[in-house]
Amino acid sequence: MLITSRRLRPALRGIVLVLACGVVHLISASTASAEVDCRAAAAPGVDWTGCEKKLIILRGDDLNGANLVEVDFTSTDLRDTNLLAANLEKATLVRASLAGADAKGTKFDRIEAYRTDFSNIDAEGAVFASAEMQRSNFTGAKLMNVDFTKAELGRAEFQDATITGSNFALANLARADLSKAKFSGPLDFTNSFFFLTRIDGLDLSAATGLAQWQIDMSCGTSETKLPPGLTAPSSWPCAFD
Repeated sequence: MLITSRRLRPALRGIVLVLACGVVHLISASTASAEVDCRAAAAPGVDWTGCEKKLIILRGDDLNGANLVEVDFTSTDLRDTNLLAANLEKATLVRASLAGADAKGTKFDRIEAYRTDFSNIDAEGAVFASAEMQRSNFTGAKLMNVDFTKAELGRAEFQDATITGSNFALANLARADLSKAKFSGPLDFTNSFFFLTRIDGLDLSAATGLAQWQIDMSCGTSETKLPPGLTAPSSWPCAFD
């Protein structure tokens, strides 16, 4: 019996260790869950990860540095909010309004934002990589050094938007209207999709990544300035119904 007990001791110690680790894991998971309080008031640094915040008014609230990952903001009023350095990765912003919001350095990676109002937003240095933003409104937006890599921007409006130093590589700009935006400085359009994209009268001479096939499917005018080596197609100006 003494020998048997001694042989069992290592096994028992192993079982105790496994159980202890499980308890620690459960405590850690419980603590992490407790930190997300969907009923918490809007405040700097608030953690609303995965919460439902649709059809409510948050206009003018301070969400500086907030963790808003995967939050459902469908049709929510976020006008004039402070979203400085907030994280909205994978958030749902369908038909929401972020008009006039301060979103400098904000993370909007992989958001769903169909028909969303981003007018007059200050999104300098923000990231919209792989975001779904078809038919969204960027009128008057400040879009300096913004990352739109692989973003879906079909039929988006950019009237009076200030765009410089931004990256549209692999973005879908089909039927988007860039014609009344304010372009200055370098822009990267490497492999972006330009099907019927409005570039009427734009100065794109400093843009990088543009190829003739993109220009051939876009819509410009004789006033559109292209990078060296690219020429306006005979289809310009496009006939719109």
